[in-house]
Amino acid sequence: QVQLVESGGGSVQAGGSLRLSCAASGYTVSRYYMAWFRQAPGKEREGVAALRPDRYTYYADSVKGRFTISKDNAKSTLYLLMNSLKPEDTAMYYCAAATIPSMGWRDAGGWTYWGQGTQVTVSS
Repeated sequence: QVQLVESGGGSVQAGGSLRLSCAASGYTVSRYYMAWFRQAPGKEREGVAALRPDRYTYYADSVKGRFTISKDNAKSTLYLLMNSLKPEDTAMYYCAAATIPSMGWRDAGGWTYWGQGTQVTVSS
C-alpha cells in the first residue's frame, strides 16, 4: 500500500525559507516520478516541481530559481526546499507519485498517489 506523508509546512515571513518533506512507503521511490503540487483557496491544484527517476527536474516558471526538488532514495523521502518565499506561495502543498504521469507533469489528474498535504503560509 503506497503512502505519502508530508511535513515541514508552517508560517514564515516573505523572503524566508522552508523545507518540505514527503516520506514515502509501499513502493520503490527510485523507480517513480514524484512531484509537489499546491492549491490555494478557490484555485486549482497546480504543479510546482517534479522529479523523474533519472533525477531530471521540472519547475513551474513561478518558482524557478527559488525552489529545489530533490529526493533521498535511501530514506524514501522527497524534499522541496523553498527560498525567497512570497505571499503568493501561500497554499496547501501536496506530494504526488506515479510510475509515469499519464498527462503532462503539471496536470494533477495524471498522478496516482497523493499525500494529505501540509500548509505553507507566507506573510508580507
